[in-house]
Amino acid sequence: MHAVVYDQPRELRLAEIADPVPGPGEVRLRVLVTGVCGTDVHLHDGEFFPVYPLVPGHEIVGEVDLLGEGVVEVAAGQVVALDNMLTCGLCDNCQRGRPAFCRHLRALGVTDPGGFAEYVVAPAGKCHPVDDLDLDTAVLAEPVACAMHGLDVLSLRPGSDVLLVGAGPSGLILTQLLRSGGAGRLTVAGPTPAKLELARAFGADYTVRFGREDPDLAVAALREIAPDGFDVVIDATGALAALERGLGLLREGGTLFVYGMAEKLARLPVSPYDVFRRELTIKGSFAQAFSFDRAVLALRTGRVRTGGLITHRFGLTSYAQAVQTVRGDRSCVKAVVEL
Repeated sequence: MHAVVYDQPRELRLAEIADPVPGPGEVRLRVLVTGVCGTDVHLHDGEFFPVYPLVPGHEIVGEVDLLGEGVVEVAAGQVVALDNMLTCGLCDNCQRGRPAFCRHLRALGVTDPGGFAEYVVAPAGKCHPVDDLDLDTAVLAEPVACAMHGLDVLSLRPGSDVLLVGAGPSGLILTQLLRSGGAGRLTVAGPTPAKLELARAFGADYTVRFGREDPDLAVAALREIAPDGFDVVIDATGALAALERGLGLLREGGTLFVYGMAEKLARLPVSPYDVFRRELTIKGSFAQAFSFDRAVLALRTGRVRTGGLITHRFGLTSYAQAVQTVRGDRSCVKAVVEL
């Protein structure tokens, strides 16, 4: 089969490799579409604990092609969205309900072969049938699951005044979940007018253009919306400048929620006195856990809408271009690789 393969950071090739064969309890999927996200950009640069040689791709939708011994969860021919997190279920973190920190964690597209290939093998129990969804909707199951886990961690107090920085795919999914999940008022800030228009369509009460050109003007506009500060500031960008300004936009007792992934070596200056004196909270969210089935349900019922999110489509041979588009093209909301 054809697959994108990294032998080291930033060096990828389209290779011909052996077709994978499912073992007991596993299935082989013929990949139909795989989403490209910011994590793939970090992996391209060698961040986020990749294991080489690496076939990336973790937002996978495929058709069940071959069943391993003992599989009863799905049938050949079914279209499924794949939960890429593989955990042992036995270590201390798994048994404490924190599978994302499994001592033996594996992740398709990170440590194990992923979906930027013609076929991928996975445990049958990680496959969620989505025959009733169109592919453009189903491919967002993994990002929605991550957003749902994020809100599980955040534990939003109903009626909170929320600022969400970032209107990329994660930000636009979070916009919808926050709108229906208890935010009393939701302001979305980001640099791209077209994405802010989508945020308004998805339920944001206010939008503010917040870019590198004049961030002080954006901060002034946000202070006008919430003169005493926001109860919650969520960063879905991973940008240090946004995180630093977000701290300054919190009211007393507020929470800064780090959802976007910053570079591994990035450092955020935080005043311990300010955290102490103003009773601030800083939280983070990593990947997803116990949320994939809920994500599929939210897509199935339309609680999370996907229209307008996929803006760029690539073939397997154009994967390098897809990564660069996600990295630097502001017109890109969501990119996918179709096979």
